[in-house]
Amino acid sequence: MAQPRNVIVAQSGGPSPVINNSIRGVVETCFANPEAFGTVYAAWHGIEGVLKEELLDLSAQPRDEIALLRTTPAAGAIGTCRYKLKDGQDEDFERVVEVLKAHDVGYFFYTGGNDSMDTAHKIALLAKDRGLDLVATGVPKTIDNDVGDSEFQLIDHTPGYGSVARYWALAVQGANEENAGSCPADPVLVMQAMGRKIGFIPAAARLADPGRDLPLHIYMAESGVSLDDLADNVADELRASGRCVVVVSEGFDVGDLGARRDSFGHVQFSASKATAAGIVSGYLNEKGLPVSGAARYNVPGTDQRHNMIYASTVDLDEAYKVGVKAAHVAAEDGSGWMATILREPGAVYRVRYDKVPLEAMANSERTFPANWIAENRRDVTDGFVAYARPLIGDDWPSVPLLDGRQRFARFDPIFAEPTCPAYVPETYRKNE
Repeated sequence: MAQPRNVIVAQSGGPSPVINNSIRGVVETCFANPEAFGTVYAAWHGIEGVLKEELLDLSAQPRDEIALLRTTPAAGAIGTCRYKLKDGQDEDFERVVEVLKAHDVGYFFYTGGNDSMDTAHKIALLAKDRGLDLVATGVPKTIDNDVGDSEFQLIDHTPGYGSVARYWALAVQGANEENAGSCPADPVLVMQAMGRKIGFIPAAARLADPGRDLPLHIYMAESGVSLDDLADNVADELRASGRCVVVVSEGFDVGDLGARRDSFGHVQFSASKATAAGIVSGYLNEKGLPVSGAARYNVPGTDQRHNMIYASTVDLDEAYKVGVKAAHVAAEDGSGWMATILREPGAVYRVRYDKVPLEAMANSERTFPANWIAENRRDVTDGFVAYARPLIGDDWPSVPLLDGRQRFARFDPIFAEPTCPAYVPETYRKNE
């Protein structure tokens, strides 16, 4: 009988409220199957932890702390990174092989979006090329819901999106109360939602008002509306309703924001000196409103992806189950797969868990369906509402409290004993 092989779990990119529950799903399934899985390590800060040989021993942690991953948001438990294994960085790839061999790692699970699936795919190919007995498996994650294809055949939705959608559904409800009460002085409230180039997050604002009773406008990056057209739309709403709540994507085209980019090349609008919401608000005030008062704006930040109180219980459960599925896929189907969530047909919301090739995910790119953008270009259709409504659930998550504060998972700093020489990842050497 084959000896159990050790495991590395890791995550990459921006975190989500439920990412740790996917990791918990993988880890607890590995614990439950000791005949296949040996010691479970977490790569400290993603693939950087592999390169630096910083492997947190999860098997040595109290099981109560592992269980607390269910309602521990973001990336504080094991860390994340935005480091990319790029073609031509041969030393990095050699280092990955060296560390995996040194710690008898037979299973590598990477949680993240398209770029993370690309990394997992590269590691799977590398292992095959070097004759390394390694199973590389992907676990989906992204709050943007931009992983997969536009036909929803590879994955219906990503863990993390349902919780951020719920955040926006509830936040817009609160913002509307603010706007309704203060509209004599502040008739326009502009809110900026995350979403570099795809509109699933700002679109979720419609879940606050599916009956369209509120003076709510939604402008996604894909809306194709100019600043001037937006201002005209808002002016018309003010004449009709006396007030307007505007949700604008951070990727809405307002010109050059002097945006910063991360190591994957993605624009980091939230790190820019200017913001879309600020520019929209300023433009409205400069152009002038047809009612008294002024426009003001809010820019929620990373709390969209680390606020556990707003998390969707549906999202939490699915995140865990897709992690469980990933562990079973690794044990039963071998390397080169990503666990996925697919929606069953019918009026009642149901999903099933399956697998898709890592290569297909790494090379995929989802767009927001054009038929879900309303004809007026400032709203989404009922088709989107029907898609997104089940994802936000109907209950509040139960988050443990201790001394009045949220009790998150806290791991003891027990790391695998380093056996390889110290190493500086290639990208960091080039930046010195």
